[in-house]
Amino acid sequence: MAYVVKAHIVDPGSEVFILEAQKTMYGGKLIAEGDTVFIFASENEGGRGLLARGVVTTAKVVPRKPGVARQTPRVSLSIRRTALAKRPLGRSQLKSYADWGDGQPGSELNFKFYRQATNKIAGVSEEAAAFLAGFF
Repeated sequence: MAYVVKAHIVDPGSEVFILEAQKTMYGGKLIAEGDTVFIFASENEGGRGLLARGVVTTAKVVPRKPGVARQTPRVSLSIRRTALAKRPLGRSQLKSYADWGDGQPGSELNFKFYRQATNKIAGVSEEAAAFLAGFF
């Protein structure tokens, strides 16, 4: 399975991205070493959207805090960059994919990233991964 990560990226030119305690949604907690990841630089924090593709080199589950009833699972990642995006893909490009039930890969990404615009790790379908691969 492929994954997408939307996070605050401090150095977009980095060869390795270290992401600490990232929220997981839509199957994101299953991410593991060797998985393919499409990295989006969070537009809420000055990023431009799709930035890079990479491979997870480490994935560590963050332990839950004791005494807190409802907690979103979190994972810390290290990702080795394998490619930089050649075309832009962000909120403005995905805005037209507004019918979340139409089965289009762009709609899946719009739903997972912008329905709740927080930074997160999410699993994506094979179709969405193939769609994203076209940007490299």
